[in-house]
Amino acid sequence: MNLPYVTRALPGVGGLLKSRPEDFFVQEIPLYEPCGDGEHVFFEIQKTGLTTFGAVERLAQALGVSSREIGYAGLKDCRAVTRQVLSVRGVPPERVRSLRLEGIEVLWVDRHTNKLRLGHLAGNRFVIRLRQVNPVDVLRARQIVQELHRRGMPNYFGDQRFGRRRDNHLLGACLIRGRPEELLRRLLGTPDAGLDDPQEFLARKLFDENDLEQSLRSWPRRAGLERRTLARLIRTGRAGSAVRSIDPKLRRLWISALQSAMFNQAVARRIDRLDRLMPGDLAFKHDNGACFAVTDPPAEQPRADRFEISPTGPVFGYRMTLPEGEVLTIEQEILKSHGLTIGHFRQDGRDRAKGTRRPLRVQPRDLQVAGGVDEHGPHITLAFTLPPGSYATVLLREVMKNDDSALLTTEESVASEPSVFQEM
Repeated sequence: MNLPYVTRALPGVGGLLKSRPEDFFVQEIPLYEPCGDGEHVFFEIQKTGLTTFGAVERLAQALGVSSREIGYAGLKDCRAVTRQVLSVRGVPPERVRSLRLEGIEVLWVDRHTNKLRLGHLAGNRFVIRLRQVNPVDVLRARQIVQELHRRGMPNYFGDQRFGRRRDNHLLGACLIRGRPEELLRRLLGTPDAGLDDPQEFLARKLFDENDLEQSLRSWPRRAGLERRTLARLIRTGRAGSAVRSIDPKLRRLWISALQSAMFNQAVARRIDRLDRLMPGDLAFKHDNGACFAVTDPPAEQPRADRFEISPTGPVFGYRMTLPEGEVLTIEQEILKSHGLTIGHFRQDGRDRAKGTRRPLRVQPRDLQVAGGVDEHGPHITLAFTLPPGSYATVLLREVMKNDDSALLTTEESVASEPSVFQEM
Protein backbone atom coordinates (compact mmCIF):
# COMPACT_ATOMS: atom_id res chain seq x y z
CA MET A 1 0.00 0.00 0.00
CA ASN A 2 1.41 3.36 -1.01
CA LEU A 3 0.78 5.45 2.08
CA PRO A 4 1.94 9.06 2.25
CA TYR A 5 4.71 10.23 4.58
CA VAL A 6 3.96 12.94 7.10
CA THR A 7 7.60 14.14 6.76
CA ARG A 8 7.73 13.92 2.97
CA ALA A 9 9.35 17.38 2.79
CA LEU A 10 12.41 15.91 4.56
CA PRO A 11 14.62 13.49 2.56
CA GLY A 12 15.20 10.06 4.07
CA VAL A 13 18.49 8.31 4.86
CA GLY A 14 17.82 5.04 3.01
CA GLY A 15 19.57 2.01 4.43
CA LEU A 16 18.86 -1.59 5.32
CA LEU A 17 16.75 -2.78 8.25
CA LYS A 18 17.36 -5.98 10.24
CA SER A 19 20.48 -7.18 8.49
CA ARG A 20 21.12 -9.17 11.72
CA PRO A 21 18.93 -9.83 14.80
CA GLU A 22 21.08 -7.77 17.18
CA ASP A 23 20.40 -4.68 15.05
CA PHE A 24 16.76 -4.72 16.18
CA PHE A 25 16.24 -4.67 19.96
CA VAL A 26 12.87 -4.19 21.63
CA GLN A 27 11.94 -4.27 25.30
CA GLU A 28 8.41 -4.26 26.62
CA ILE A 29 7.46 -1.64 29.19
CA PRO A 30 5.13 -3.41 31.65
CA LEU A 31 1.80 -1.90 32.59
CA TYR A 32 2.45 -2.95 36.20
CA GLU A 33 5.08 -4.74 38.28
CA PRO A 34 4.51 -8.09 40.03
CA CYS A 35 3.56 -7.66 43.67
CA GLY A 36 5.75 -10.49 45.01
CA ASP A 37 2.89 -12.77 46.10
CA GLY A 38 0.36 -15.04 44.40
CA GLU A 39 0.05 -18.30 42.45
CA HIS A 40 1.28 -16.84 39.16
CA VAL A 41 5.00 -16.50 38.40
CA PHE A 42 6.02 -13.51 36.30
CA PHE A 43 9.36 -13.69 34.51
CA GLU A 44 11.20 -11.65 31.93
CA ILE A 45 12.97 -13.39 29.07
CA GLN A 46 15.40 -12.24 26.43
CA LYS A 47 14.93 -14.21 23.24
CA THR A 48 16.69 -14.31 19.89
CA GLY A 49 15.55 -16.09 16.75
CA LEU A 50 12.11 -17.00 18.13
CA THR A 51 8.61 -15.61 17.78
CA THR A 52 6.60 -15.15 20.96
CA PHE A 53 4.54 -18.21 20.06
CA GLY A 54 7.70 -20.23 19.48
CA ALA A 55 9.13 -19.16 22.81
CA VAL A 56 5.87 -19.98 24.61
CA GLU A 57 5.79 -23.49 23.13
CA ARG A 58 9.41 -24.11 24.09
CA LEU A 59 8.86 -22.81 27.65
CA ALA A 60 5.66 -24.81 28.10
CA GLN A 61 7.39 -28.01 27.06
CA ALA A 62 10.31 -27.37 29.40
CA LEU A 63 8.00 -26.59 32.34
CA GLY A 64 5.58 -29.45 31.64
CA VAL A 65 2.50 -27.22 31.29
CA SER A 66 0.05 -26.39 28.54
CA SER A 67 0.99 -23.39 26.43
CA ARG A 68 -2.39 -21.92 27.45
CA GLU A 69 -1.03 -21.58 31.00
CA ILE A 70 1.61 -19.10 29.84
CA GLY A 71 0.48 -15.48 29.60
CA TYR A 72 2.07 -12.68 27.60
CA ALA A 73 1.28 -9.02 27.02
CA GLY A 74 2.42 -8.61 23.42
CA LEU A 75 3.82 -10.36 20.36
CA LYS A 76 7.40 -9.98 19.22
CA ASP A 77 9.20 -10.99 16.04
CA CYS A 78 11.86 -13.68 15.70
CA ARG A 79 14.36 -11.59 13.71
CA ALA A 80 15.26 -9.43 16.67
CA VAL A 81 16.57 -9.48 20.22
CA THR A 82 13.50 -8.97 22.38
CA ARG A 83 12.77 -8.75 26.06
CA GLN A 84 9.27 -9.45 27.28
CA VAL A 85 7.50 -10.51 30.44
CA LEU A 86 5.50 -13.74 30.62
CA SER A 87 3.59 -15.52 33.37
CA VAL A 88 2.91 -19.14 34.32
CA ARG A 89 0.68 -20.56 37.03
CA GLY A 90 1.53 -23.25 39.54
CA VAL A 91 5.23 -23.59 38.78
CA PRO A 92 7.84 -22.86 41.50
CA PRO A 93 9.83 -19.66 40.79
CA GLU A 94 13.13 -21.48 41.21
CA ARG A 95 12.18 -23.91 38.45
CA VAL A 96 11.52 -21.03 36.06
CA ARG A 97 14.74 -19.31 37.13
CA SER A 98 16.79 -22.44 36.42
CA LEU A 99 15.62 -22.85 32.81
CA ARG A 100 18.39 -23.15 30.22
CA LEU A 101 16.91 -23.08 26.72
CA GLU A 102 18.45 -22.28 23.36
CA GLY A 103 17.56 -18.76 22.30
CA ILE A 104 15.90 -17.92 25.65
CA GLU A 105 17.46 -16.38 28.76
CA VAL A 106 15.43 -15.82 31.94
CA LEU A 107 16.38 -12.43 33.40
CA TRP A 108 14.25 -12.25 36.57
CA VAL A 109 11.39 -14.06 38.30
CA ASP A 110 8.71 -12.86 40.76
CA ARG A 111 5.23 -13.78 41.94
CA HIS A 112 1.91 -12.07 41.19
CA THR A 113 -1.79 -12.59 41.83
CA ASN A 114 -3.08 -12.76 38.25
CA LYS A 115 -2.15 -14.09 34.83
CA LEU A 116 -0.48 -11.69 32.41
CA ARG A 117 -2.99 -10.86 29.66
CA LEU A 118 -2.67 -9.63 26.11
CA GLY A 119 -2.54 -5.83 26.17
CA HIS A 120 -1.15 -5.51 29.72
CA LEU A 121 1.54 -3.29 28.30
CA ALA A 122 2.51 0.37 28.71
CA GLY A 123 4.64 0.52 25.56
CA ASN A 124 7.77 -0.74 23.82
CA ARG A 125 11.32 0.61 23.85
CA PHE A 126 13.35 0.14 20.66
CA VAL A 127 17.03 0.39 19.79
CA ILE A 128 17.48 -0.13 16.05
CA ARG A 129 20.51 0.10 13.78
CA LEU A 130 20.13 0.96 10.11
CA ARG A 131 22.90 -0.43 7.89
CA GLN A 132 24.22 0.63 4.49
CA VAL A 133 23.81 4.29 5.40
CA ASN A 134 26.06 7.32 5.54
CA PRO A 135 26.62 8.10 9.24
CA VAL A 136 26.75 11.82 8.49
CA ASP A 137 23.05 11.55 7.61
CA VAL A 138 22.39 11.28 11.33
CA LEU A 139 21.44 14.97 11.29
CA ARG A 140 18.82 14.26 8.65
CA ALA A 141 17.44 11.34 10.68
CA ARG A 142 17.38 13.47 13.82
CA GLN A 143 15.42 16.18 12.05
CA ILE A 144 12.81 13.65 10.91
CA VAL A 145 12.26 12.08 14.34
CA GLN A 146 12.07 15.51 15.97
CA GLU A 147 9.30 16.41 13.52
CA LEU A 148 7.52 13.15 14.33
CA HIS A 149 7.80 13.97 18.03
CA ARG A 150 6.37 17.45 17.48
CA ARG A 151 3.53 16.71 15.07
CA GLY A 152 3.01 13.01 15.67
CA MET A 153 3.80 9.81 13.82
CA PRO A 154 1.08 8.41 11.56
CA ASN A 155 -0.53 5.60 13.53
CA TYR A 156 -0.65 3.33 10.48
CA PHE A 157 -1.03 -0.38 11.01
CA GLY A 158 2.16 -2.08 9.83
CA ASP A 159 2.31 -3.85 6.48
CA GLN A 160 2.92 -7.19 8.17
CA ARG A 161 -0.79 -7.23 9.04
CA PHE A 162 -1.61 -7.85 5.40
CA GLY A 163 0.33 -11.09 4.96
CA ARG A 164 2.92 -12.35 2.53
CA ARG A 165 0.61 -11.85 -0.47
CA ARG A 166 -0.61 -8.46 0.85
CA ASP A 167 -4.23 -9.59 0.53
CA ASN A 168 -5.39 -10.41 4.08
CA HIS A 169 -7.67 -7.36 3.96
CA LEU A 170 -9.20 -8.56 0.68
CA LEU A 171 -9.92 -11.94 2.26
CA GLY A 172 -11.53 -10.08 5.16
CA ALA A 173 -13.70 -8.11 2.76
CA CYS A 174 -14.91 -11.37 1.20
CA LEU A 175 -15.90 -12.64 4.65
CA ILE A 176 -17.73 -9.46 5.62
CA ARG A 177 -19.58 -9.35 2.28
CA GLY A 178 -20.49 -13.03 2.52
CA ARG A 179 -18.73 -14.05 -0.70
CA PRO A 180 -17.13 -17.46 -0.07
CA GLU A 181 -16.50 -18.20 -3.77
CA GLU A 182 -14.48 -15.00 -4.15
CA LEU A 183 -12.55 -15.76 -0.96
CA LEU A 184 -11.57 -19.19 -2.24
CA ARG A 185 -10.39 -17.72 -5.54
CA ARG A 186 -8.08 -15.39 -3.61
CA LEU A 187 -6.95 -18.00 -1.10
CA LEU A 188 -6.41 -20.90 -3.51
CA GLY A 189 -6.06 -19.29 -6.94
CA THR A 190 -4.73 -16.05 -8.49
CA PRO A 191 -1.13 -17.25 -9.05
CA ASP A 192 1.60 -14.63 -8.98
CA ALA A 193 5.06 -15.53 -10.28
CA GLY A 194 6.57 -12.71 -8.23
CA LEU A 195 5.24 -14.12 -4.95
CA ASP A 196 4.74 -17.86 -5.38
CA ASP A 197 7.34 -20.59 -5.67
CA PRO A 198 6.88 -22.91 -8.70
CA GLN A 199 4.94 -25.55 -6.76
CA GLU A 200 2.49 -23.06 -5.25
CA PHE A 201 2.15 -21.23 -8.57
CA LEU A 202 1.13 -24.50 -10.25
CA ALA A 203 -1.38 -25.35 -7.51
CA ARG A 204 -3.02 -21.94 -7.82
CA LYS A 205 -3.07 -22.14 -11.62
CA LEU A 206 -4.77 -25.54 -11.49
CA PHE A 207 -7.37 -24.22 -9.07
CA ASP A 208 -8.19 -21.35 -11.43
CA GLU A 209 -8.58 -23.96 -14.18
CA ASN A 210 -11.05 -25.83 -11.91
CA ASP A 211 -8.80 -28.90 -11.73
CA LEU A 212 -9.35 -29.22 -7.99
CA GLU A 213 -8.02 -32.74 -7.46
CA GLN A 214 -4.76 -32.00 -9.25
CA SER A 215 -4.49 -28.67 -7.46
CA LEU A 216 -4.77 -30.46 -4.11
CA ARG A 217 -1.99 -32.87 -5.11
CA SER A 218 0.20 -29.94 -6.17
CA TRP A 219 0.01 -27.86 -2.99
CA PRO A 220 3.18 -28.31 -0.90
CA ARG A 221 2.69 -30.03 2.46
CA ARG A 222 3.64 -26.86 4.32
CA ALA A 223 0.47 -25.21 2.93
CA GLY A 224 -1.77 -26.81 5.54
CA LEU A 225 -4.49 -24.14 5.40
CA GLU A 226 -4.83 -24.29 1.65
CA ARG A 227 -4.80 -28.09 1.56
CA ARG A 228 -7.44 -28.46 4.29
CA THR A 229 -9.72 -25.84 2.77
CA LEU A 230 -9.46 -27.29 -0.71
CA ALA A 231 -10.06 -30.82 0.60
CA ARG A 232 -13.26 -29.63 2.29
CA LEU A 233 -14.38 -27.94 -0.92
CA ILE A 234 -13.80 -31.14 -2.91
CA ARG A 235 -15.59 -33.25 -0.29
CA THR A 236 -18.67 -31.03 0.10
CA GLY A 237 -18.83 -29.17 -3.19
CA ARG A 238 -19.87 -26.04 -1.26
CA ALA A 239 -17.72 -22.92 -0.99
CA GLY A 240 -19.47 -21.82 2.20
CA SER A 241 -18.67 -25.10 3.91
CA ALA A 242 -15.02 -24.82 2.89
CA VAL A 243 -14.75 -21.28 4.29
CA ARG A 244 -16.48 -22.25 7.54
CA SER A 245 -13.82 -24.94 8.04
CA ILE A 246 -11.13 -22.24 8.32
CA ASP A 247 -9.95 -21.55 11.88
CA PRO A 248 -12.10 -18.72 13.36
CA LYS A 249 -8.93 -17.04 14.67
CA LEU A 250 -7.61 -16.78 11.13
CA ARG A 251 -10.92 -15.43 9.85
CA ARG A 252 -10.83 -12.78 12.59
CA LEU A 253 -7.28 -11.90 11.56
CA TRP A 254 -8.47 -11.31 7.98
CA ILE A 255 -11.30 -9.07 9.16
CA SER A 256 -8.84 -7.22 11.40
CA ALA A 257 -6.62 -6.70 8.33
CA LEU A 258 -9.60 -5.20 6.48
CA GLN A 259 -10.25 -2.85 9.39
CA SER A 260 -6.54 -1.97 9.44
CA ALA A 261 -6.43 -1.19 5.72
CA MET A 262 -9.47 1.08 6.00
CA PHE A 263 -8.02 2.84 9.05
CA ASN A 264 -4.78 3.42 7.13
CA GLN A 265 -6.86 5.05 4.39
CA ALA A 266 -8.35 7.41 6.97
CA VAL A 267 -4.87 8.38 8.19
CA ALA A 268 -3.71 8.93 4.62
CA ARG A 269 -6.71 11.16 3.86
CA ARG A 270 -5.74 13.42 6.78
CA ILE A 271 -1.95 13.12 6.59
CA ASP A 272 -1.46 16.90 6.41
CA ARG A 273 -3.91 17.46 9.28
CA LEU A 274 -2.95 14.71 11.71
CA ASP A 275 -2.35 17.30 14.40
CA ARG A 276 -5.40 19.46 13.59
CA LEU A 277 -8.89 18.92 14.99
CA MET A 278 -11.85 19.18 12.64
CA PRO A 279 -15.54 19.84 13.34
CA GLY A 280 -17.22 16.53 14.06
CA ASP A 281 -14.03 14.82 15.24
CA LEU A 282 -13.97 12.26 18.01
CA ALA A 283 -10.80 13.02 19.98
CA PHE A 284 -8.65 10.49 21.83
CA LYS A 285 -7.31 11.37 25.30
CA HIS A 286 -3.78 9.98 25.49
CA ASP A 287 -3.73 9.80 29.28
CA ASN A 288 -6.63 7.35 29.64
CA GLY A 289 -7.78 6.26 26.18
CA ALA A 290 -11.21 7.88 26.41
CA CYS A 291 -12.86 9.55 23.42
CA PHE A 292 -15.09 12.62 23.27
CA ALA A 293 -16.88 14.59 20.58
CA VAL A 294 -15.15 17.81 19.52
CA THR A 295 -17.75 20.58 19.39
CA ASP A 296 -15.36 23.55 19.36
CA PRO A 297 -12.12 22.69 17.47
CA PRO A 298 -10.37 26.07 18.05
CA ALA A 299 -10.95 25.78 21.79
CA GLU A 300 -9.60 22.21 21.92
CA GLN A 301 -6.67 22.71 19.52
CA PRO A 302 -4.22 23.86 22.23
CA ARG A 303 -4.68 20.46 23.91
CA ALA A 304 -3.84 18.76 20.62
CA ASP A 305 -0.77 21.02 20.27
CA ARG A 306 0.37 19.75 23.68
CA PHE A 307 -0.30 16.17 22.54
CA GLU A 308 -2.89 15.65 25.24
CA ILE A 309 -5.49 14.68 22.64
CA SER A 310 -5.54 13.60 18.99
CA PRO A 311 -8.18 13.11 16.31
CA THR A 312 -9.27 9.52 15.79
CA GLY A 313 -10.01 7.33 12.82
CA PRO A 314 -12.29 4.34 12.32
CA VAL A 315 -11.62 0.73 13.14
CA PHE A 316 -14.93 -0.06 11.49
CA GLY A 317 -17.50 -2.24 13.24
CA TYR A 318 -21.15 -2.26 14.20
CA ARG A 319 -20.54 -0.73 17.65
CA MET A 320 -18.05 1.93 16.54
CA THR A 321 -19.05 5.50 17.41
CA LEU A 322 -19.49 7.63 14.31
CA PRO A 323 -18.12 11.18 13.95
CA GLU A 324 -20.03 14.02 12.33
CA GLY A 325 -19.63 16.55 9.52
CA GLU A 326 -16.72 16.34 7.10
CA VAL A 327 -15.02 13.63 9.18
CA LEU A 328 -18.08 11.41 8.79
CA THR A 329 -18.08 12.09 5.04
CA ILE A 330 -14.45 10.92 4.77
CA GLU A 331 -15.20 7.70 6.63
CA GLN A 332 -18.34 6.98 4.61
CA GLU A 333 -16.34 7.44 1.40
CA ILE A 334 -13.80 4.88 2.65
CA LEU A 335 -16.57 2.38 3.37
CA LYS A 336 -18.09 3.00 -0.05
CA SER A 337 -14.74 2.46 -1.78
CA HIS A 338 -14.78 -1.10 -0.41
CA GLY A 339 -18.43 -1.69 -1.26
CA LEU A 340 -19.31 -1.85 2.43
CA THR A 341 -21.65 -0.31 4.97
CA ILE A 342 -21.53 -0.48 8.76
CA GLY A 343 -24.30 -3.05 8.49
CA HIS A 344 -21.95 -5.53 6.82
CA PHE A 345 -20.06 -5.84 10.13
CA ARG A 346 -23.11 -7.10 12.09
CA GLN A 347 -24.99 -9.43 9.76
CA ASP A 348 -26.26 -12.61 11.37
CA GLY A 349 -24.63 -15.83 10.27
CA ARG A 350 -21.42 -14.13 9.13
CA ASP A 351 -18.18 -13.07 10.73
CA ARG A 352 -18.80 -9.90 12.75
CA ALA A 353 -16.70 -7.09 14.20
CA LYS A 354 -17.58 -4.57 16.90
CA GLY A 355 -14.98 -1.93 15.98
CA THR A 356 -13.63 1.05 17.91
CA ARG A 357 -11.81 4.37 17.45
CA ARG A 358 -8.01 4.66 17.16
CA PRO A 359 -5.86 7.81 17.30
CA LEU A 360 -4.62 8.98 13.92
CA ARG A 361 -1.21 9.76 15.40
CA VAL A 362 1.05 8.79 18.29
CA GLN A 363 4.08 10.52 19.78
CA PRO A 364 7.48 8.80 19.77
CA ARG A 365 9.25 9.58 23.04
CA ASP A 366 12.71 9.30 24.61
CA LEU A 367 14.32 9.89 21.22
CA GLN A 368 18.00 9.31 20.60
CA VAL A 369 19.75 9.24 17.21
CA ALA A 370 23.45 8.54 16.68
CA GLY A 371 25.77 7.60 13.83
CA GLY A 372 28.78 5.34 14.02
CA VAL A 373 30.86 2.52 12.61
CA ASP A 374 31.38 -0.97 14.05
CA GLU A 375 32.82 -4.26 12.82
CA HIS A 376 29.85 -4.64 10.45
CA GLY A 377 30.25 -1.21 8.90
CA PRO A 378 28.60 2.21 9.21
CA HIS A 379 25.22 2.56 10.88
CA ILE A 380 22.67 4.99 12.24
CA THR A 381 21.16 3.97 15.58
CA LEU A 382 17.70 5.12 16.60
CA ALA A 383 16.28 4.64 20.10
CA PHE A 384 12.66 5.53 20.88
CA THR A 385 9.59 4.51 22.85
CA LEU A 386 6.16 3.91 21.32
CA PRO A 387 2.79 3.26 22.96
CA PRO A 388 1.28 -0.21 22.65
CA GLY A 389 -0.37 -0.96 19.36
CA SER A 390 1.95 1.24 17.30
CA TYR A 391 4.55 -0.04 14.85
CA ALA A 392 8.26 0.72 14.83
CA THR A 393 8.41 0.10 11.08
CA VAL A 394 6.13 3.10 10.55
CA LEU A 395 8.68 5.39 12.20
CA LEU A 396 11.55 3.72 10.33
CA ARG A 397 9.65 4.13 7.07
CA GLU A 398 9.56 7.90 7.65
CA VAL A 399 13.28 7.98 8.44
CA MET A 400 14.44 5.74 5.59
CA LYS A 401 11.95 6.65 2.84
CA ASN A 402 12.90 3.59 0.83
CA ASP A 403 10.39 1.88 -1.38
CA ASP A 404 7.89 0.18 0.94
CA SER A 405 9.20 -3.20 -0.22
CA ALA A 406 12.40 -2.53 1.74
CA LEU A 407 10.36 -2.68 4.94
CA LEU A 408 7.90 -5.42 4.04
CA THR A 409 10.49 -8.13 4.65
CA THR A 410 10.91 -7.25 8.32
CA GLU A 411 7.71 -8.99 9.51
CA GLU A 412 8.19 -7.20 12.82
CA SER A 413 5.33 -7.50 15.28
CA VAL A 414 5.42 -4.87 17.96
CA ALA A 415 1.80 -4.14 18.64
CA SER A 416 0.47 -4.86 22.10
CA GLU A 417 -1.98 -7.42 20.72
CA PRO A 418 -2.96 -8.96 17.38
CA SER A 419 -6.26 -7.08 17.24
CA VAL A 420 -5.01 -3.76 18.53
CA PHE A 421 -7.57 -1.28 19.93
CA GLN A 422 -10.55 -3.30 18.79
CA GLU A 423 -13.09 -5.86 19.85
CA MET A 424 -14.15 -8.58 17.47
